Amino acid sequence: MVRLVNSNPDWECLGVQTDDEAIAVFSARPFDLVLLGGGIENESEALLCNAFRAHNPNIIIIQHYGGGSGLLTAEIYEGLRGATLGRPL
Repeated sequence: MVRLVNSNPDWECLGVQTDDEAIAVFSARPFDLVLLGGGIENESEALLCNAFRAHNPNIIIIQHYGGGSGLLTAEIYEGLRGATLGRPL
């Protein structure tokens, strides 16, 4: 996913492997969007979403479970579009 996102010249993606690493990186720098990949445990997903929203209530969180680069790109654009239109995600 990181490679696919970084192939768009307007985006920069950072990938992490653990919950602790994700929370630390998120707390250390600003992000417009968080992308959660498939295979994440329900407990980790809840922990991360709560931690990210506690730090930034307006963060866009997209859960991507697969389907190829076209779907991933569409999900990101839709999330960003929804944020600029003021729609809740």
